[in-house]
Amino acid sequence: MTTCEAETPAPHAAEVKLIARERAGIINPMYDCQPAGAQYAGIGIRDCIPLVHGGQGCTMFVRLLFAQHFKENFDVASTSLHEDSAVFGGVKRIEEGVMVLARRYPGLRVIPIITTCSTEVIGDDIEGTIKNCQKALKAEFPEREIHLVPVHTPSFKGSHVSGYAECVNSVIQAIARKSAPSGKLNLFPGWVNPGDVVLLKHYLKEMDIEGTIFMDTEDFDSPMLPTKEIDTHGCTTVEDLRDSANAIASVSLARYEGDAAAKFLKNEFEVPFHPVDTPYGIQNTDKLLRELSRVTGKPIPDSLVRERGIALDAMADLAHMFFANKQVAIFGHPDLVLGLADFCLELEMEPVLLLIGDDKGSQYKKDARIKALKTKAHFDMEIVHNADLWELEKRIKAGLRLDLIMGHSKGRYVAIDANVPMVRVGFPTFDRAGCYRHPAMGYKGAMELAETCANALFAHMEYTRNKEWILNTW
Repeated sequence: MTTCEAETPAPHAAEVKLIARERAGIINPMYDCQPAGAQYAGIGIRDCIPLVHGGQGCTMFVRLLFAQHFKENFDVASTSLHEDSAVFGGVKRIEEGVMVLARRYPGLRVIPIITTCSTEVIGDDIEGTIKNCQKALKAEFPEREIHLVPVHTPSFKGSHVSGYAECVNSVIQAIARKSAPSGKLNLFPGWVNPGDVVLLKHYLKEMDIEGTIFMDTEDFDSPMLPTKEIDTHGCTTVEDLRDSANAIASVSLARYEGDAAAKFLKNEFEVPFHPVDTPYGIQNTDKLLRELSRVTGKPIPDSLVRERGIALDAMADLAHMFFANKQVAIFGHPDLVLGLADFCLELEMEPVLLLIGDDKGSQYKKDARIKALKTKAHFDMEIVHNADLWELEKRIKAGLRLDLIMGHSKGRYVAIDANVPMVRVGFPTFDRAGCYRHPAMGYKGAMELAETCANALFAHMEYTRNKEWILNTW
């Protein structure tokens, strides 16, 4: 062995670690509570007003989040519990709330009754109370059918991600009914923005597939009309929910937000279940379209091939020159974060830190996408579950070098203090205009998100005077 050979260090083997937050307490949370997620699923249903069984704050602060994110108002009701309910129970407030909503809104068809930490601790009998409410509704409104759906979402476990999944699953269980085959496809995208719903509808239309998206939030982007009426509402109807049991198949794009409802339809009504990776980036979108084609027998049209080519061209213009080896931290919903990690790898970026919220270590260990990242990554990667934003901040302070942060607006102060450019993606995004309107999924989403990342880096280069001359020669 020569001297040179003896001094050559062994190549470092890339390591992908899945770990849990070690602290018991949460510092700077990046997730909201289960009832928040249940409310988001509820407002995605047409002619539906969720009734949150808890204190007023459990509704008021969630509605504020929705208003910040969408710049629109949504109807969510509260049983407005007070101290006496902690002693005597609060079921009478449910009965009063249901009757008030039925009397005030003649077109109301669905009321998800969403529990909170206080009412779960009290032990209120939600299912028994619903039976009493149904008797009262039938007596006063014999000609109307109002679906009362129990949604158990205690705030002391889970997050808004699991709360969303719980509400979608509960509503499907309560309303879906077997009848004649519909020939339609169920699509469960998970918690996504209206821009993503519009994109998925575009794919179904281009492939000539008749399908229903649960939950359809396209009209959350409400127009300002000459009539001055406000028409912000969910588009998923009671008929859509009922007919979900008669679909040709269910395709779930979100393991932790859409699979539960799709699995129920398979087990209860024998609707075939097809999970696919959340379609962030080119490869995952390819998988989605191939699966849609395989399930329905419809070919992928040339129009979508062209969209793919345009996105590839735009991403290739940026990847090697600006993105190669840029280190990225991503935080948010697990389906979003893992999909964005694939997206970053396609652009030659290195997602060195992934922060996901819920404490589902055993499930994450079995997640095929995390296992795949271990084979794709040629660099060290840390995946922290049950995470908060202090996990991001303390690693930066400990010396983690980052070129870009991707996540929702609650991480903005970490990015500002660390002087790292940040791209807003996920929920909530309230400090940048129109984020909810633009897709992050699909070919178009990949192209626009890549360009957003590039522009964030370009602006940072200018303000820090860091090689900004490159922008003159690009």
